[in-house]
Amino acid sequence: MKRMPYLPAALLLGASLSGCGPSGPADDAPSAAPDTTPASALTAAGSSFAAPLMSQWMKTYGEQHPDLALSYASVGSGEGIKRFIAGEVAIGTTDAPLKPEEAAQVQGAFAQIPITGGMIALAYNLPGVAGPLNLPRAVYADIFLNKIHRWDDPRIQAANPGLELPSKLIQVVARRDSSGTTFAFTNHLASISPEWAAKYSAGKQIGWPEGTILASGNEGVAQRIKITHGAIGYVEAGFASRLHLPLAWLENRSGGLIAPTAETGQRALVDGSDAMPDNLTVTVPDPAGARSYLIVTLTWALVRAAYPEPFKTRAVHEFLHWILTEGQEQADGLGFVPLPTTLSKASLLELDRLGGTDR
Repeated sequence: MKRMPYLPAALLLGASLSGCGPSGPADDAPSAAPDTTPASALTAAGSSFAAPLMSQWMKTYGEQHPDLALSYASVGSGEGIKRFIAGEVAIGTTDAPLKPEEAAQVQGAFAQIPITGGMIALAYNLPGVAGPLNLPRAVYADIFLNKIHRWDDPRIQAANPGLELPSKLIQVVARRDSSGTTFAFTNHLASISPEWAAKYSAGKQIGWPEGTILASGNEGVAQRIKITHGAIGYVEAGFASRLHLPLAWLENRSGGLIAPTAETGQRALVDGSDAMPDNLTVTVPDPAGARSYLIVTLTWALVRAAYPEPFKTRAVHEFLHWILTEGQEQADGLGFVPLPTTLSKASLLELDRLGGTDR
């Protein structure tokens, strides 16, 4: 196995914007003065994975458009989908595409549009171990299957001949809530481990093996790893970097040990291909390519073709157009993966297909 360069992504978590709950009747009242009425409210909810970037996007775009009242609720992909289906928010965000039965519940035409990419890292807490820690794919799958229990297990030690690993219990940390991050991670495990696929499959929420420590949100998992010696857990790479958690180097499909970087993440998001994607909801559970990182996810924005107020339709679509163009420049600095050119072009075409602006 060969190493690829590791360039840790620093994450500056944007200040949390106000949460959004169900809209009251005033939110649906039409108005000719969008800068002073509830019709100027643009609410979004969903992915905790993408929360830092969504917050930063709303801050930047809000400064450019003071007539809009922008808010984002980091409530997890599952809840974001529920609120979008119920019409409680203008935009839902999710790290897992809608299931057919969920899509069938959405009233009217809508689209699932990729807006950013991210990498799911395995962060760990091993004081005194001068990493990085190498984890072959069969090894980390068995750690989460609760088949490897101590850090000095011969299989881990064999992959890390230069490290002095402690005889300490492995404390696995996972998500309690319904989560697109969990879907992406378990989708990957199911693709590389027949035993995982048979026992747990992939999902936004699963029954973890006995002894797993559970926490809510990417931030909750990262914080739990931070305070638990011997811990390992899956978390968005930016959250881990913000808390200065070390990240394991993982073995990809080509046998290389890969760290999460913008370059390796971009290659993974398009499955090592330079072709324009024809399906924007396809997941990549085990990317091809020697330089591809191996656990990646897209965040999709759920957007309607039309909203009750014409102003809101235009505002939502123009905000997403900005995200897919100028907004992509902010992704890397916050630990996310800017959309590859072919994918951002496909997303823009899908947004234009919905209509709603005069671009």
